[in-house]
Amino acid sequence: MAVYLNTNTAYKDFEMLRSDKYFIDKSSIIEKINERIHTKNRYLCVTKPRRFGKTSILNMLGAFYGKACTSKTLFYGLNIAKNKTCESRQNQYPIIHIRLNRLPEDGNTYADYQALIRDTLFDDLSEAYPHLAVKNYRKISDLLAAAGDEFIFLIDEWDFIFSHSLYKEHQSEFLEFLRELLKDQPYVALAYMTGVLPIHQYSTGSALNMFDEYTMLNDFLFHEYFGFTQQEVSMLCQRQSKLTAAQIAEWYNGYITGEGTKIYNPRSVVLALINGKCQSYWTRTGKMDEVLFFLKYNIAEVRDDVIKMVNHIPVQIEIKKEYTAGQKSPANRKEIYAAMIVFGLLSYFEGELRIPDLELMIEFEHALEDDDFEYAARLVKNSKEVLNATLDKKEEAVTSYLHNIHNSEIPILKYNDENSLSCVVTLAYLLARNCYRIEREEKSGKGYADFIFYPRRKNLPGIVLELKADSTPLDAVRQIKEREYCEKLKKEQVKRILIAGINYNTTTKEHSCVIEEL
Repeated sequence: MAVYLNTNTAYKDFEMLRSDKYFIDKSSIIEKINERIHTKNRYLCVTKPRRFGKTSILNMLGAFYGKACTSKTLFYGLNIAKNKTCESRQNQYPIIHIRLNRLPEDGNTYADYQALIRDTLFDDLSEAYPHLAVKNYRKISDLLAAAGDEFIFLIDEWDFIFSHSLYKEHQSEFLEFLRELLKDQPYVALAYMTGVLPIHQYSTGSALNMFDEYTMLNDFLFHEYFGFTQQEVSMLCQRQSKLTAAQIAEWYNGYITGEGTKIYNPRSVVLALINGKCQSYWTRTGKMDEVLFFLKYNIAEVRDDVIKMVNHIPVQIEIKKEYTAGQKSPANRKEIYAAMIVFGLLSYFEGELRIPDLELMIEFEHALEDDDFEYAARLVKNSKEVLNATLDKKEEAVTSYLHNIHNSEIPILKYNDENSLSCVVTLAYLLARNCYRIEREEKSGKGYADFIFYPRRKNLPGIVLELKADSTPLDAVRQIKEREYCEKLKKEQVKRILIAGINYNTTTKEHSCVIEEL
């Protein structure tokens, strides 16, 4: 039975996806793919973070183009069914569908790995083309040429070998294998590869320079098909009653395409809707997915940036060079961020670096607790005491905590501007996010409150914080009342509300605080 050639695997997988309650129609991508078949631009590599629907799209392409199964009924009612020009290519191609994360059972060397791919292809072709004397061919490319057909190649997890330590010394050999199989071969009608890591800078001797790449940093063509748009999420939310589009947006919306469109993390959205609960569904699938793994390469350079981003302040930086397959471990600030963008840990748009959503904000907050962040870690670990002091209306204790943070060893906190004071407050109340949804500069009443704490538990009070410089905490409290900053908390039927005014004297470097209960 065939493993790679003309199997029904893609059809079955897409059929399962098609019947899912939270299926989103992304079939319009086929129109764009169709334009590449039988052209010089028939080599496509789409690299996105894990959980962004790459394999789902690949399976859809296999179901549409593959001749192993008739899929007209499966695509009935989808967007692509409206395009009659694509219909002539449906189910017309032999498909070679290779998942490169498949490992041999009887050996762990690179030779065993490559032999598995090569021998499986030879066996499949021998079965499909019995008239060929397979033993007469030493190369797969020669055998494919002799078959006389034009194939569509669907290659999933192309970059698997670059994250597998056993094969590290054979990466150039592997790239050469792909080049020999695909480059300028007349039997290739389309080659479509997916993975996490881009390839173009690390293809030795330009081995794979025939591929057009679409990455997290550079994709103006296919970006909308990998991730959910705002409109798609609103549509999904109508299929259930527990979660609102606003709740989903708070947790999972924040990746930005090259055209400025916001994209949701699709896997987390679906899990939240299935479970009826928004929480972090960020599944760590190895060290390369963890925030702290990258930050530890140079915490001294990135520490201030992390504190800014946790405080929702974007980091201004130009990142032009992508982190690609085969690259050495990131050594400096730009390389660290380039890697984190590729893995979906950060969002980047027009020179601004941000933490994409609340799901990943939690990961960054956990990172700040690590001892490698030194003084920042100690401040974060004390933040639970700051919240308790606020709830108990212990103004002097709150003042003391804020003073210690503002006068810490962290450079960004030593400035006398609003962002610095906001960062101080963010660090002071970081662990409060476990039981509060904290919004900064939010419209409420007749203005914008500096911080509003929405309780996640019914027994906790809501909190409104207003910051002042060279004024008084009483002025801050008065502003909260006069501009009715508590209105949003009242609308959410929060029964108890604390209001806190915090002032920082830029001359004496002293803080003062007043806390009242409405």
